[in-house]
Amino acid sequence: MRFNVSLRMRLTFSVIVLLIAQVMLVLFVIQRQEVSAVFEEQKSKAVLLANNIIQENLQPFILWDDEGVKQNIEDRLDENLVYVIFYDRFNRPFVSNDFIVDYEDTFQFSNLEQDAILGDFLVGPKQLTDATGNMTLEILEIEMPVFAKEDPTRWGSVKIGLSMEETQREVRETRTLLFLIGFVSLLGGILGATWLAKRITTPIEKLVNGTKHISRGEFDLKIDINSKDEIGNLAVNFNDMSHQLQLLRKRMEEANKRLVQVEKLASIGHISTGIAHEIRNPLTSVKLNIQKLSEKKDLDEYDRSSLEISQEAIAQIEKFIKELLNFARVPKLNLDWFSVEQIVDGSLKMIAETMELKKVRLEKEYQEGLPQVQVDADKIRQVILNILQNSCEAVDEGGTILIALSQGQNPSGDFVRVMISDDGKGIPARDWENVFEPFYTTKSSGIGLGLAIARRILEQHHGSIRVKENPGWGTSFEIILTCEGEE
Repeated sequence: MRFNVSLRMRLTFSVIVLLIAQVMLVLFVIQRQEVSAVFEEQKSKAVLLANNIIQENLQPFILWDDEGVKQNIEDRLDENLVYVIFYDRFNRPFVSNDFIVDYEDTFQFSNLEQDAILGDFLVGPKQLTDATGNMTLEILEIEMPVFAKEDPTRWGSVKIGLSMEETQREVRETRTLLFLIGFVSLLGGILGATWLAKRITTPIEKLVNGTKHISRGEFDLKIDINSKDEIGNLAVNFNDMSHQLQLLRKRMEEANKRLVQVEKLASIGHISTGIAHEIRNPLTSVKLNIQKLSEKKDLDEYDRSSLEISQEAIAQIEKFIKELLNFARVPKLNLDWFSVEQIVDGSLKMIAETMELKKVRLEKEYQEGLPQVQVDADKIRQVILNILQNSCEAVDEGGTILIALSQGQNPSGDFVRVMISDDGKGIPARDWENVFEPFYTTKSSGIGLGLAIARRILEQHHGSIRVKENPGWGTSFEIILTCEGEE
């Protein structure tokens, strides 16, 4: 069975193991050095003390005054100095304190050679165990020769035993201190390792979570990592990739939408053309026959009125057929450079009479210095006229229509914006996109092809049209005409 261990756990564990090994190694080296230093210090004290004892007892020792030497020894003994033994020149015990006499292995034998010279000494640890075996003393023992001043003859030697209890206490205190230092260092290291692992792995976890969101198609995710290192650069590249994927998906959605729209329009156009041709031929015969009947002079008023209604219905059907054929036909554009102001003013002249009859108030806001656009003026005029007609129908008598022209810029380049707004009843936000669908209409009359044709024309010009929110107004249409190709 395989367990998944997180990167943070592995990194933390690895750092802690390395830290423990390092701390233990450092503490071991320091402890060895400290113990060695303590032992050397104790040895120096022992050598100094042995020299002092020799100097204090040199005169009585040379005179073989064993009582005097013993008295001096007794006076010297304390809790650290356990025993003092003087040996004669033949390495035989001369005098000592009473305590060490019972330990014959230590008392009876001198460890110095006969040819020892001034400055020689022997030092080392020793254990004294009492007769019962219940108590053991740790001793630092040192022995050095005794020489009289300006006399090369060795008179004997002195052996002293210092208690190691103080030294061991210092060693224990040193080890305890080192243990506390090591524990605090290790604890701090563990906390530091945990913090470091978290600091390193948290951005990586964000990146991992980001890849999960990306795999689910959530390209709007942005990873917030501000570090100035490789992970920060990776996060910047990740966010850029996410943004590019988001843009690519939008382009694909728009392309798919346009493809569906093109296929839909192609299907509708093909069907519409067939229907229009099938209706137009018999309709022409019906129209001619109704005209002949209406020309008879013996018709009464009722029959003449009925024929006029039929003629109006036929005219409505012919208008419908004409719109179907215009929608199904893909027009060929006659492009040239035109001023947008001239195109808009031309559309206004064509609808001026309708606006005057309904007492519609017209407001203009034209930005100065607008660039020319390369368009088919008649087609763009048709688009603007269609929207103006819809606005006139939407406003009440005495209503207002605002036309605003301005220049803008986007990543694709410069463009001219045409805003047509009215204070009519407006279009619900849920229908803003539907109004450009073929055969969709909110009016009681019409077949709903005007705005669909307008969008098709603008898309041929690489422009766009949309309904835009405009507080205080009923409906606002935004038309974008690109300036690309301008010299």
